[in-house]
Formats: sequence, C-alpha cells, structure tokens
Amino acid sequence: MENSLLVPVNPPEAAPSFSQGMILKGSGVFVSSGHVGTDEKGKMVVSSFEDQVVAVFESIGRTLSAGGLGFEQVARVTYYITDFEPMLMDIVRKVRSRYLRAEIPPSSVLIGISALPDPGARIEVEVIAVVP
Repeated sequence: MENSLLVPVNPPEAAPSFSQGMILKGSGVFVSSGHVGTDEKGKMVVSSFEDQVVAVFESIGRTLSAGGLGFEQVARVTYYITDFEPMLMDIVRKVRSRYLRAEIPPSSVLIGISALPDPGARIEVEVIAVVP
C-alpha cells in the first residue's frame, strides 16, 4: 500500500531492504536511517576509524543528494559509537568539518554503545534535515 505522506529516498546503490531516508511530505522534514561506514558497493571500510567516519558521511551525502538535499540542510546529527573514548570525538569533529557548515552547525547527540549489528562497524550516524 502506498503512503502519499512518506517519500522514500534511496541512492541508486542502496540495499533494497529498507529506505536510506524518508521525506515526510508536507512537513519539511527529512529523516535518514542509520548509516555505517560502507563504501559505494556496500563493503565495510575497516582500514581505520577515521576512514569509516569519512565513509559514513559520504554515504549520508549520497542519500541526501538522492532526496535533492545537501549537508547545508542538516539540522541534527546523532552519532552511535562503539567502545567510545573521548579521543574518537576529535576524529569525528575533524571529518565532519569537511561536510557540515561551521557557521551554523547542526545540533548533535553522541551515544556510546557496546556494539552495532555489523561487527566491523564502529560508528553509525543518522541525520534530520530540512526540506526547503
């Protein structure tokens, strides 16, 4: 059954089992699924935590783009990091500064967790964005 209030957003390479993002029609809101550090072919990036964070933001960027959006519309970011140590946030800040606007940073939440469904994943990120 089609729901005219929800518009699924998926980049061409996205796994078909769930929507990578969803536009809530009429509300001006886009919500993403959690993105982990996979490359465009869906393979987990395991070379380093920083490389995984870059892969997460690249994946989010592809999903935003598929919805006609960009990082400038991101209003909130939620980070889930396994085995969190404060120094990991320095890496996240370094990477996110390449994608998110420093002059109007989105609100954010960081949640330290014990594990993610994919054992190679160290970070999962979801965003909420404004649909113009």
